[in-house]
Amino acid sequence: MADLLTKTLKKYQGLVDERLKSYLPPPGKYARQVHKAMVYSLLGGGKRIRPVLCLMACKAVGGRPVTALPAACALEYIHTYSLIHDDLPALDNDDYRRGQVSCHKKFGEATAILAGDALLTEAFSLLSRKTILSGLAVQPRLQVIQEIARAAGIQGMVAGQEADLTAENKNVSLGVLRYIHEHKTGALITASLVSGGLIGGGRRGEIEALRTFGRKIGLAFQIKDDLLNVEGQAQIMGKKTGTDAKRAKATYPTLLGLDQSKMLGQELLFEANRALRIFGQKALPLIQMGTYIFSRET
Repeated sequence: MADLLTKTLKKYQGLVDERLKSYLPPPGKYARQVHKAMVYSLLGGGKRIRPVLCLMACKAVGGRPVTALPAACALEYIHTYSLIHDDLPALDNDDYRRGQVSCHKKFGEATAILAGDALLTEAFSLLSRKTILSGLAVQPRLQVIQEIARAAGIQGMVAGQEADLTAENKNVSLGVLRYIHEHKTGALITASLVSGGLIGGGRRGEIEALRTFGRKIGLAFQIKDDLLNVEGQAQIMGKKTGTDAKRAKATYPTLLGLDQSKMLGQELLFEANRALRIFGQKALPLIQMGTYIFSRET
């Protein structure tokens, strides 16, 4: 089973990596440094979890994964933008990302901000091109754009980031912590699955099953991130550990402890897998991805 997942991951990661740069417009005369910063962060490693989930969801509903590649790449543009901005001194102030110096350390804060802005904008430029997703009807295409926009904006990642900042140095409830994680991290993961399902022509029940799976697995993903910040190895992760405690961030290990956090993650995995029963054996790659997400070391 592990070998099958490894093979699928490599295949889908390869497809995404081939397209990521090719979808970007050329730098132009006056934006060469920003373009370099975009490419540096975009191609500087990463597991491509969100794009892979998008392609897997497309296949689960009976679609051809290759048709979802533009959306998968747009999702990685948005994820990369969020990482660039998260690393800035005004937010998490991290010097390393994916084993290399963070974008603002390499190119300066101003260029990093612009690179993040450009990646976010290019995601929607890509999704709205006439030649992209051309085989998809207008309504599901608009729905894909809306799903991703909602996940990236004030109803998703931005709201989660603001709540995360507000919660620093405070005792917060489990409900507030869940809100932070569901929006800051879970929203884009959910949008990845829903987008893939829509592009693949999924029925309403299948889309809702993917949405439920995304919400559960998105929360489990962030719980694992919280655990890795405590127990992970910086050399393997490519970034510092212990930073959450230094910034007095609201995390599951802080609120529940390590053991209870791990138990909650396992419960979420079980609930996520149960949501996929509608797909039968077609759900196997997604189930394996859920296990991978909560067992990873980076």
